[in-house]
Amino acid sequence: MNKMKFGMVLLVAALAAAGCSSKGGVNGEGENADSAVIGAGGPEINKYGAGQNGGAYGAGSGGAYGAGGGDAALDDPNSPLSKRVIYFNYDSSEVAPEYVSVVNNHAAFLASNSGKTVVLEGHADERGSSEYNVALGEQRAKAVAKLLKLQGVSDSQLQIVSFGEEKPAVSGHDESAYQQNRRVELAYPGH
Repeated sequence: MNKMKFGMVLLVAALAAAGCSSKGGVNGEGENADSAVIGAGGPEINKYGAGQNGGAYGAGSGGAYGAGGGDAALDDPNSPLSKRVIYFNYDSSEVAPEYVSVVNNHAAFLASNSGKTVVLEGHADERGSSEYNVALGEQRAKAVAKLLKLQGVSDSQLQIVSFGEEKPAVSGHDESAYQQNRRVELAYPGH
């Protein structure tokens, strides 16, 4: 019964994410700065809230990530929770479809572990002013936070910080380096 309720909650959240769009500010390329996701909400969910593998959307075959596993799921390099970086397109704060499952996995873990917190660290590449890049990093972190909250993660579990261009993942002044620096990192205290 609890699995069915969890699935229904995730189904409602996914439908809300797909159906709700806000008309926020516009960034430098004419994209909606408040957008959270490119595309139509990720993988298809059946009427029971189950994804392709039959488990709850964003959850593994053993139930929601971390349900009963806690810290072990965070420290396991083979866990889907080991993926903690979401990359962004140039001058964009939209979560691309290929990263929605990463966010969903963390949402399922956090929703089932209400005592856990995560720091969403927004970053940008070096192009643009320092002030603009700090704002863009914050928009990116807020886009990830929005998706997490739509799936039941509480505000008290989230902290948003933006480093702009100040903490690059890699050094370099080419597109390859820029791509790796446009990101949000999910940092769990103590992990």
